[in-house]
Amino acid sequence: MNRTSPRTKGTQTLSLDVVFMGTPDFSVPTLAAVLAAGHRVKAVYTQPPRPAGRRGLAPTPSPVHRLALERGLDVRTPQSLKSAEEQAQFRDLNADVAVVIAYGLLLPKPILEAPRLGCINVHASLLPRWRGAAPIHRAIMAGDVETGVMTMQMEEGLDTGPVLMTARTPIGEGETTGELHDRLSEMGARLLVETLAALETGQVLPVAQAEAGTTYARKIDKAEARIDFARPAREVRSHIHGLSPFPGAWLEIDGGSKPERIKVLKAELAPGGGPPGRVLDDRFAIACQEGAVRPLVLQRAGRQAVTIEEFCRGFPVPVGTSVGG
Repeated sequence: MNRTSPRTKGTQTLSLDVVFMGTPDFSVPTLAAVLAAGHRVKAVYTQPPRPAGRRGLAPTPSPVHRLALERGLDVRTPQSLKSAEEQAQFRDLNADVAVVIAYGLLLPKPILEAPRLGCINVHASLLPRWRGAAPIHRAIMAGDVETGVMTMQMEEGLDTGPVLMTARTPIGEGETTGELHDRLSEMGARLLVETLAALETGQVLPVAQAEAGTTYARKIDKAEARIDFARPAREVRSHIHGLSPFPGAWLEIDGGSKPERIKVLKAELAPGGGPPGRVLDDRFAIACQEGAVRPLVLQRAGRQAVTIEEFCRGFPVPVGTSVGG
């Protein structure tokens, strides 16, 4: 079926028919940016509403779903895109391009091939490093000093498609996953809008990813959250920041009847050393295999996160105490 997209000339932005596919908070700025750029969003695909928090609560629409409803967009929440019926419905949208960012479903080949300009993914790493589900967590946990966002032409492999555009950024010395997540989310939104304009006018060409340097950002397992103080202090701090705010790295302190698990959401390197896990001063510096770390933001079970000063006033830990990770 032949089809043309109405567009303007000169300095005005070209307008495309877009299918948007995304689910969490990370995707929201990109959907807002696509709309602000004047593109026509034919439909929004997102994960189905699911219960949030305690059991028994009503299913909650995803952040993308909520924004789409506010903007009066057509929202679709299929459990799968594998059926011929779903693929036909997608194809009938006659989209110029599909924008995919943290959607949560694999896209079969018929979906990838349906839009005129293909499916464009926004990925939060410098590919081929950290392909997969948790690139922001893994970059910080590994102690990377730089990351970024990339737009790429999607294919059937896991984040293997050719790259269209890249935006780089240093990772701050004390930056957490939550903080970097928010920065990259905004960067990705801007980069995607630039990519759409360049792609439609032929000003960008896909570049194959390098074969060397591939790493995989596997999904975060809660079993990884226990802090291991028998590691160098820099690695311990990276581990803490990489898991902040979710799921939250944790340590245990003997609270009397049983050990109390406490999340550490931010930390700094501290002077001193000693047996791993030993508390070194009255501001809760903790010895590691090399050096020490000092928690800066902590959270006891069922309570709000607090600063180290507030924590020590309400839960003083004597110097020489051994804490467990």
